[in-house]
Amino acid sequence: MTTGTFSKQQSYSPSDENLVLNSTKKYQTIVGFGGAFTDSVGINLKKLSPATQDQLIRTYFDQKVGSRYNLGRVPIAGTDFSTKFYTYDDQENDDLLEHFALAREDYEYKIPFIKKARELNPDLKLVSAAWSAPIWMKTNHNRKGFGFLEEKYYQAYADYLLKFFDAYKEHDIDIWAVSTSNEPLNSFNPNFPLTTMGWTPQSMADWVGNYMGPSLASSVHNRTLILLLDDNRIVLPWFVKATFDDKKASAYAAGTAVHFYMDSIMPATVLDWTHDAHPDKIILMTEASTVPRSWGTPNVVSKIWSRAETYATSIIEYMNHWAVGWMDWNLALDETGGPNWLNNTNDAGVIINPNKDEFYKTGMYYAIKHFSRFVDRDSVRVSITDTDAIKATAFVTPSKEIVAVLCNRNNSSKIVTLTDLDRGVMRLELSPNSINTVIYQ
Repeated sequence: MTTGTFSKQQSYSPSDENLVLNSTKKYQTIVGFGGAFTDSVGINLKKLSPATQDQLIRTYFDQKVGSRYNLGRVPIAGTDFSTKFYTYDDQENDDLLEHFALAREDYEYKIPFIKKARELNPDLKLVSAAWSAPIWMKTNHNRKGFGFLEEKYYQAYADYLLKFFDAYKEHDIDIWAVSTSNEPLNSFNPNFPLTTMGWTPQSMADWVGNYMGPSLASSVHNRTLILLLDDNRIVLPWFVKATFDDKKASAYAAGTAVHFYMDSIMPATVLDWTHDAHPDKIILMTEASTVPRSWGTPNVVSKIWSRAETYATSIIEYMNHWAVGWMDWNLALDETGGPNWLNNTNDAGVIINPNKDEFYKTGMYYAIKHFSRFVDRDSVRVSITDTDAIKATAFVTPSKEIVAVLCNRNNSSKIVTLTDLDRGVMRLELSPNSINTVIYQ
């Protein structure tokens, strides 16, 4: 930790990186930061002793010593980060959902750890998503491939999701938001191996406006938000346009959920276009991860830093383009990047070693913590410039602190002159390849 002071007059060097912060120019209000409670996370946690499990959850959710995560993602039934494919009603043609039931995985791997997290942070908001409806509701009767929800099951799928909310409510767990489904674009690739269910812009608008929206609004879960897409931003803004332009459907749709996997080929300006067309709708980044796993591989240290930088610059970019939050994928994986029943292993912010009853925090964990720890819910993003060398974003917190996060992506140290139009000029030296959080009143 270093300290600096503001001066009304300060000399500049031509080599300085000059940033200007204007706290009177305000943008979106922040909801938060977090990660996902997948089956794999629970499986890994249960391999640790109870004391180490608790310590890992505190590392993320404790408001005094942890990262202060206040968002959590909850898959509705199975994902690739499970040990098998499953839904909550695999009984063929069960139109009335009489066989709907939570799975063993919910009781053993999700619900207990969500409850522990919520004890540490009662303000935890949960975002849910189904990877697929039961396959008997789909046009291709398959968990993957070119398959869509059959129109005759539009209401049944809405009822299916409501039953999930009911079941979690029985465990005193409320769901803050639900997406239309996870990564529907994958269904347009017939050879894609992961579980998926497709939407078109028009079918999504129809289902939200005439089925899910009205059903949710008339239920006890009528405060749960509906988020569209839950996929990469390459199809924005046109994919959500049909829903937002439909007066009835738009009334039920709170915003857009996006993933970060193809950001390198689609500029963040599409987020601006999405916001500008519908400024009353939120944008939430709901999934990020990196592959292949870095733990136990050659050059692991350099990979850990590069992935921390990837996360930090992604969060900065999303914040600067109207996102209200940013969420990691799995909270914790093992040293192989799993378990994953389709061998789609990933890296994670925390890696566990059950043989030693230990867990390790990677660079990605610390990258997110620069934001989650200091940018409280209801902070408001404010204007700050950046440069090619130094990427930056800034906020005013509810306690009236200014929080600026600066990422030096260079192999050399950089002198930054931070000019706050109200306070003056502060001169800082940023270490090579570093993420820095600057906090002041």
